[in-house]
Amino acid sequence: MSNLEAQPAEVECRTVAQNSVAQTSSDEKRGRLRAEVLTARDVPLGGPRAMTVHRTVPQRSRSLIGAWCFADHYGPDDVSVTGGMDVPPHPHTGLQTASWLFTGEIEHRDTMGNHAMVRPGELNLMTAGHGIAHTEVSTPDTTVLHGVQLWIALPADAVDTPRDFAHYAPPLVTVGEVTARVFLGELLGSTSPVHTFTPLLGAELHLPAGAEITLDVREDFEHGFLVDSGSVDIVDSTAPTIERTQLGYVGLGASTITLRNRAEGAARIVVLGGAPLNEDIVMWWNFIGRSHDDIVAFREEWMAHSERFGQVQGYTGEIQHLPAPTLPGTRLRARENAPGRAREG
Repeated sequence: MSNLEAQPAEVECRTVAQNSVAQTSSDEKRGRLRAEVLTARDVPLGGPRAMTVHRTVPQRSRSLIGAWCFADHYGPDDVSVTGGMDVPPHPHTGLQTASWLFTGEIEHRDTMGNHAMVRPGELNLMTAGHGIAHTEVSTPDTTVLHGVQLWIALPADAVDTPRDFAHYAPPLVTVGEVTARVFLGELLGSTSPVHTFTPLLGAELHLPAGAEITLDVREDFEHGFLVDSGSVDIVDSTAPTIERTQLGYVGLGASTITLRNRAEGAARIVVLGGAPLNEDIVMWWNFIGRSHDDIVAFREEWMAHSERFGQVQGYTGEIQHLPAPTLPGTRLRARENAPGRAREG
């Protein structure tokens, strides 16, 4: 998915030494997990019949969760009203895009020649690396569109990696009343074979009303819990209940995290985790670079139809090359990106 904002936010994610994280609270000293809840902002994609997405990452209080740098949550969206998704050829650099649907179907085309469908419970992971362009269009048979679009920042030693595309349908894992699909990394004894360039976790959990599950997690990971449905508590933590479209965050140092669904209906949660990137990145529109000048150069190359990105074949929409927005009049501003601490120490 493209970031279609006419004036995309300027984001320079600057690392901060981990020992600069705020002092441990009295709650932590008593053993409670230190956690926070991020509220999404609504972003319309397109024109007057635009589909609205709920964006929890990036924001000023949290630019990254591990290498996860972008999280858009959309639907359930009646495409007969909104017109669905139709994103013309647009570029990416320095990242991977992870497409994960709950309902509906999206047609993907890219400049590698890939023509694939995004379907519920199946991961499509596209690696932009040095540069790629792609399209996303909801299929004619889709009546309701519902899912998440996620971006992963590539580390400095992989920003020029070749384009790539992977598809994976993870098996359903059952633990008591809870079911899960692990599409990246490892959780609940299930491991995804899909390659990432930094240690990551991505999974979908389903908790019936009143259900609870304790997750064994890596202490060197940050974790985010994006709630699609239900009302979810991070048990024995400082965070309030996480409601729909919100994301609960737990920093480094937790070895177990317990989630409980307080709602009368089922809860669906997207789990995002990873080791801190520990690198400064600049993210603007659909580009990730290491400096303001990188972004300027990427934009110029895209607008010049450079071979860095190539040309998507087979897309039948009117716009065959989505114009980049105008760059801001000032250099991109720095934002601190200190990983949080779940516990003292």
